[in-house]
Amino acid sequence: MNGQHTKMDTFKKFILNNKFVLFLMVLLLIGLNILVLMKVSFIFTPIEVLIKTVLLPIILAAVVFYLLNPIVNYLEGWKIRRVYSIISLFIIIIGLLTILIVSVIPFLREQVMSLIISFPQYARDVEALTKDVLGSQFVNQAQQTLNINIQDFSDKISEQATALIDSTFTGLGNIVVAVKDFILALITLPFILFYLLKDGKKLPAYFLNFIPINLRDHTFTVMQEMNNRISSYIRGQIIVSFCIGFLLFIGFLIIDLEYASLLALIAAFTSIVPYLGPAIAITPALIIAIVTSPLMLLKLIIVWTVVQLIEGKFISPQIMGRNLHIHPITIIFVILTAGNLFGIAGIILAVPGYAILKVIAVHLFEWFKLRSNLYEKEDRELDK
Repeated sequence: MNGQHTKMDTFKKFILNNKFVLFLMVLLLIGLNILVLMKVSFIFTPIEVLIKTVLLPIILAAVVFYLLNPIVNYLEGWKIRRVYSIISLFIIIIGLLTILIVSVIPFLREQVMSLIISFPQYARDVEALTKDVLGSQFVNQAQQTLNINIQDFSDKISEQATALIDSTFTGLGNIVVAVKDFILALITLPFILFYLLKDGKKLPAYFLNFIPINLRDHTFTVMQEMNNRISSYIRGQIIVSFCIGFLLFIGFLIIDLEYASLLALIAAFTSIVPYLGPAIAITPALIIAIVTSPLMLLKLIIVWTVVQLIEGKFISPQIMGRNLHIHPITIIFVILTAGNLFGIAGIILAVPGYAILKVIAVHLFEWFKLRSNLYEKEDRELDK
């Protein structure tokens, strides 16, 4: 018996003293917990439904909160009660929205209806232009030289376009559901936003009550860093998108491109998604420019290039700075992955979500380095 106890004690000491083995055991336990939770995932269905229901209103309210909270804090610094500041801002916003609906929306509606009516003609013009290009002597020579079957290529494009149209019509039910959810989110947005602006300062202290006392200071630091990253990104990206839309509107007016205001508005909204947004925004403008004239296409390319240079060299560095510390290639990969996993919502939330996860991962890794003692030798070498 004593021999068995000795062996058990030796084994326990080996496990406890070997940090790497202990780390592997922790990973094993985490994996077992994940496996068990996957087997009983039906238990969490009500929670999943609840999250899906409240997620969109909370996200919209959080975005507007980060835009309005600095104004409320500024007014509060002037001894104006926070509730009065919030109510005044709501009245101003309602007034601006009323002016927008009365003056701008009818004009945009006319442009949208005109574009919808003209779109079939644009499609026929693009089809005719494509046939002319594919039947040109230059393309025929290139086809013979490179041994490319243009007909097969065009057939594949037609099949993909047909499949895309079919999937679009199939997903109309999902679009209706999405519109309904968005309308409900807009209805509940003012109420959530009001209480966020009113009691937002109390939320960190409320969450910290659930954290062990010895971890509260570090957790508060992580929360502050996450808040700074998200607020900087949201405010900066919206300002950058507005600047891009305004510059494109001026440029489209200068070159006399049709539907200038509508195309600039589309570009402003899509520019919220970094890197991929501008590529999506230029597509409708390219179609209209191509069917208008080659000269218009050249003018559009010049305007777009100038605006992108101004945005990349002057606007974004001044407004966004380098707060996120994320490489552009990483942003593109994150957006593409989030889009495949979560659709449009994933594309929009990819960058701020990645910024939050990065902050958490960095601090967890620092905590692990301190606790595990696996990096002491490396740290000593760095100090030298």
